[in-house]
Amino acid sequence: MEAYTDFARVYDELMDDTPYEAWCDFLLGVFCRYGVDDVSKRGKSISNDNGVIFENGEKVADTEGATETSEVSLDAASEPTDKNLRQERNTILDLGCGTGTLTELLARKGYDMIGVDNAQEMLQIAMEKRERSGLDILYLLQDMRELELYGTVGTVVSVCDSLNYLLEEADIVQTFARVNNYLYPQGIFIFDFNTVYKYAAVIGDATIAENREDCSFIWENYYHEEEEINEYDLTVFVAEGRTASGRDAGETVWQKENGRENREAEERPLFRRFQEVHYQRGYRLEQMKALLLQAGLEFLEALDADTHGEVRAESERIYVVARKGAGTKANQTVMQDTEM
Repeated sequence: MEAYTDFARVYDELMDDTPYEAWCDFLLGVFCRYGVDDVSKRGKSISNDNGVIFENGEKVADTEGATETSEVSLDAASEPTDKNLRQERNTILDLGCGTGTLTELLARKGYDMIGVDNAQEMLQIAMEKRERSGLDILYLLQDMRELELYGTVGTVVSVCDSLNYLLEEADIVQTFARVNNYLYPQGIFIFDFNTVYKYAAVIGDATIAENREDCSFIWENYYHEEEEINEYDLTVFVAEGRTASGRDAGETVWQKENGRENREAEERPLFRRFQEVHYQRGYRLEQMKALLLQAGLEFLEALDADTHGEVRAESERIYVVARKGAGTKANQTVMQDTEM
């Protein structure tokens, strides 16, 4: 089964202990450290000037609020303005955004946000959050290996081990090349990845289970040492709205006994069982450095994701910060992987 289909329904509930706020604060610190924290729109409402809305994979022109431009020459209209360039610099791409929790946190900090994910079910939940929050976030249903944007972005972030779902080094290089292509000059790429050590020594061949009121799960890990790939066999039980008798879950049942009504316990809901299989590959820091170089990106630093200190042999998750390669142009129209 494709990853993050049925699981998308309960993803946020089962990930409720994920420190998204701490991740957001860490990212803001990196933005500041590398000089990409010049957000001209902080504290202001964010307007999206891209003129395009992608929904359900379709591209639709956004004509709301359009103004006449008959007095503007075509040459002038085609030239990037200072406003356009500032907007691109202050735009962040959340690559592998999932249900959009981190995307929304960064949007609330004043950044123009784009979220990309290849799981339609996860993006649907992200768009439902956007509808409730009113934040102006552009969501795109895309495979990160085939990333395609309307322009450049100042920063790309990819956290929560999204890159570990790429099982071949060639896929990593292709994704890195796409990121490099769409980064603004001097733009920053921040990503994390789970290490070989984590899969081999910490969670590999372990079984994790949790029982909750509305859902329960069994998470079985099988580590394939030769391929350095971890297989997640995930079984989830989700409470449905009805009980075995057809009543609403939690409905109080009354029965007559000896002419008197007795209140029985509330009926328990039925649970639906579904399964998904996920595969993630562990990587080493030296591997990632080499793959960044192949894609034309410049490695800047790496940190242990738990301590924010020096990477150790026992580091389970690593943050990497890279920069757009000095020898590459922004938004190149021709890329090697698309020529073939």
